[in-house]
Amino acid sequence: MTDKTSLLAQRFRGYYPVVIDVETAGFNAQTDALLEIAVNLLQMDDDGKLMPGETLHFHVEPFAGANLDASSLAFNGIDPFNPLRGAVSEREALTEICKAVRKAQKAAGCQRTVIVAHNSAFDQGFVNAAIARTNYKRSPFHAFVSFDTTSLAALALGQTVLAKACQQAGIAFDSKEAHSALYDTERTAELFCFIVNKWQQLGGWPLAVAEDDEEHEEHED
Repeated sequence: MTDKTSLLAQRFRGYYPVVIDVETAGFNAQTDALLEIAVNLLQMDDDGKLMPGETLHFHVEPFAGANLDASSLAFNGIDPFNPLRGAVSEREALTEICKAVRKAQKAAGCQRTVIVAHNSAFDQGFVNAAIARTNYKRSPFHAFVSFDTTSLAALALGQTVLAKACQQAGIAFDSKEAHSALYDTERTAELFCFIVNKWQQLGGWPLAVAEDDEEHEEHED
């Protein structure tokens, strides 16, 4: 295991954080269609600085019998049946995403992947529902643990809206591009990295208490 690998594995207790955003045809993960998903594979440099990595992005075909809420489609501007979308099945999207995530997770020396998202319960719910619906057996994602950038941004920046939190952090945000899974995933990845790295800069990591405990143990020896 390299120093780079061990830093990322140590930072999140063996969890590999992956940023995800979904666009859907409603709010019910069990009945409403998953229409778009993007995933950013985070990475860490030798100084422990977290950075956005490769992004995977898929337009997704509505599953058989899926509900398509008209107000949700008007909000995100997606036409589920537009052939120019180049949409793939849920199974194909999940297969490609999970394959890439497992590879990145292994390279980072981590045992499990955790979803990072803005209002993470929503995105995690749709990912879990798609995994169950397609009977996908090799999911790298933790079933219920997630890192919510809404809560983190509220703590670190005093903002909960993604656009406002990004602006507060000095991250460019184009509202015209918002509500695209690709755009929102990449901005959320930048925001999460900003908060994690800022905490490190402020001395919050490595934990001072751990250093104090090590000194205490040395004196006892």
